[in-house]
Amino acid sequence: MAAGWRLPNLWDAAAFVCVIGALIGFGHVAQGTFRPINAPGATEISLDPSNLPVYAMRTTLRMFAALAASLVFTFTYGTAAAKSRRAALVLVPMLDVLQSVPILGFLTFTVVFFMSLFPGKVMGLELAAIFAIFTSQAWNMAFSIYQSLQTVPADLTECANSFRLTGWQKFWRLEVPFAMPGLVWNTMMSMSGGWFFVVASEAVTVGDNSWKLPGIGSYVAEALEKRDIAAVGWAILAMLLVILAYDQLIFRPLVAWSAKFRFETTAGATASDPWMLRLIRRTRLMSMIGDAIGDTAVWFGGLPLSFGRRKGGSSQAKPPSRTVDVIYGAVLVLLLAWAIWKAVGFASESVTWGDVGRVCILGSFTLIRVAVLMVIASLIWVPIGVWLGLRPVWARRAQPVAQFLAAFPANLLFPPFVLTIVHFHLNPEIWLTPLMVLGTQWYILFNVIAGAAAFPGDLQEVAKNFRVGGWLWWRTVIIPGIFPYFITGAITASGGSWNAAIVAEVASWGNTKLEAHGLGAYIADATDKGDMAHVVLGVAVMSAFVVLFNRLLWRPLYAYGQRHFTLA
Repeated sequence: MAAGWRLPNLWDAAAFVCVIGALIGFGHVAQGTFRPINAPGATEISLDPSNLPVYAMRTTLRMFAALAASLVFTFTYGTAAAKSRRAALVLVPMLDVLQSVPILGFLTFTVVFFMSLFPGKVMGLELAAIFAIFTSQAWNMAFSIYQSLQTVPADLTECANSFRLTGWQKFWRLEVPFAMPGLVWNTMMSMSGGWFFVVASEAVTVGDNSWKLPGIGSYVAEALEKRDIAAVGWAILAMLLVILAYDQLIFRPLVAWSAKFRFETTAGATASDPWMLRLIRRTRLMSMIGDAIGDTAVWFGGLPLSFGRRKGGSSQAKPPSRTVDVIYGAVLVLLLAWAIWKAVGFASESVTWGDVGRVCILGSFTLIRVAVLMVIASLIWVPIGVWLGLRPVWARRAQPVAQFLAAFPANLLFPPFVLTIVHFHLNPEIWLTPLMVLGTQWYILFNVIAGAAAFPGDLQEVAKNFRVGGWLWWRTVIIPGIFPYFITGAITASGGSWNAAIVAEVASWGNTKLEAHGLGAYIADATDKGDMAHVVLGVAVMSAFVVLFNRLLWRPLYAYGQRHFTLA
């Protein structure tokens, strides 16, 4: 036992200094969240570049707070949807709806609630901003774990049942490790998605009052309002440095750690450990802390907890009760009818049937844009994602670049897009469309990389030994292998594109404003006017389009992949 206690080394000292510095910075920044809203500098933005380090710290803390909430949501909501057939009837359609509701729609209904928790304090605005960022992060993570839990290989499930693992043990020792590679990549995508919408989330409006929380998003919004190109450049540089920092310190070690959970029986291609992971292993104190955390996690996952009767195998599963199904379905129909009645009652005073028809036509325009963009994005990023996923070294090199491009706010591209469209007299209906997919196409890339990285090495060796190549390899080997991951990425990308339409179909720079006909422009216009009835109408129609699109296309494809392309 005495040999196990070693004195801290030089690496421990460096790690200790870094941790203390981070805690001091966190404490300094957190002080601003408890100040009164009307205090000097509490909600004011200065374009002085010297303020960017503090702004970057506050934005990053908001994003990681939202990420923590997203992880809790993922392991509860996503797991419930995958584990319970009856719960999935409600939770999966709700997830389709929630991912399509624009962030401005969430802010409209939630700001007053959070501000009432901390009246007159900045903390209320902070919670509203964190919740808005949460709505841009949580959905794809929940879809990721839902997809993984639905595609756990049957032989592993049978093995867990043979060892008589409880539901709790099976979840933490089999299902979560199997889902980990995809979840890590989707977590990175969630951080990037938060950056994409951070401009909207840090600007809080209630009635005639508007506040801008100190952060990079508010800094970008202020720079765009004042047409300060230099300030925009400083904001891009600060964003790049922050993304590189948390990529090196957090996500690279996580990706390397998650690689050990790949499902394969032969050694696959691997990359060397990142420098941060090697640094942690060289420290003695940090290694001891890491071992203690790991031992605690193993103990926690091994608790013999069971939330129902333990089954010896799938064949012993009790068939579902049709009576309970009928009662459950009737309750759902009644609740849905009540919700529709309330929404119609709220909007009926100022919304006509003509408005409904017009909004449906605008939704059709946006639907065409989303469908075309999904096809183009898939043709581009699926081959690139497969190539990177099968080559861990190159995937690690491309990782920070992909994160930065995914995080790049579309607002920063408004000036060149607007100036180009005006200068060349281009059609805004067509040339504003690419702005919708700039932040959402990466869901496809990140999920395909995760799928290719998790593709079993023994299957790659079999295909290589049988000299399967070219289109035959794509059609019979890799596309079936990544298909569930691709569908997960496509579902979240299409939902995110609907969400992004609210900022992409309306672009302005100075006094020049361009607008494309579509549902996003309609919701943005209604939000600017404070017309809540038309905001509700736009969000309801957008949700209906997304649910129908998912039910008629993505869900059947997902079920097909689950039936035919799941490893047995």
